[in-house]
Amino acid sequence: MSDGRVPASSQRVQRALVVDDEVELARLVGDYLLREGFTVDLADNGESALRLARTAAPDVVVLDVMMPGLDGVEVCRQLRTFTDAYVIMLTARAEEIDKLIGLSVGADDYLTKPFSPRELVARVKAMLRRPRTGQAGPAQSQVRRFGELTVDPEAREVTVADRRVELTRLEFGLLDALSARPRMAFSRRQLIEQVWAKDWGGDEHIVDVHIAHLRRKLGDNPSAPCYVMTVRGVGYRMGPG
Repeated sequence: MSDGRVPASSQRVQRALVVDDEVELARLVGDYLLREGFTVDLADNGESALRLARTAAPDVVVLDVMMPGLDGVEVCRQLRTFTDAYVIMLTARAEEIDKLIGLSVGADDYLTKPFSPRELVARVKAMLRRPRTGQAGPAQSQVRRFGELTVDPEAREVTVADRRVELTRLEFGLLDALSARPRMAFSRRQLIEQVWAKDWGGDEHIVDVHIAHLRRKLGDNPSAPCYVMTVRGVGYRMGPG
């Protein structure tokens, strides 16, 4: 279904992949993004979406959850094995569990149908406005060690007991923000401003979902964490390791 639509401007633009089995809705979203200067590819099923994501290398993927065959949750799971593109999931279900299912496989945001295409475009632009990693100064770029955990911001490498840990760009951004100021207790809003964007308008509990996945990858026991500590009533901070 991809039409590889490219805006008239010849300047370097960002690429969006819109995936929805409702063809007219996909085209509507694509048209809004096109008017904002994006290159737009469309797909109406999960298999096509994965092929396009590999060849077109989108900056952001707008992904419907409920599709026949390969659904959006599985597509997102597979996307996270080869791309760090931002993913916004679309769902017709308002229950929180459906939203968290999408977020648990690496989605960055969600919208419940029906939604405003203008709001969707605003969220996309907010996410792309700044990189996910915190803007660390020279001193903060040094290798950081917390017990067996090592964080190398410049190389974007994380190891635990000399075992390399593969993190998504978003997970690394959270760990980078926390480890750069290990004595600071960050609220969810502060982490969103550091890792997402200051004007990001989604549910702040998205932070909890990604912290849970970060802990799992670090081998951090959620009931007695060593590296990413919960500060009750506030948020999170780094532990001594």
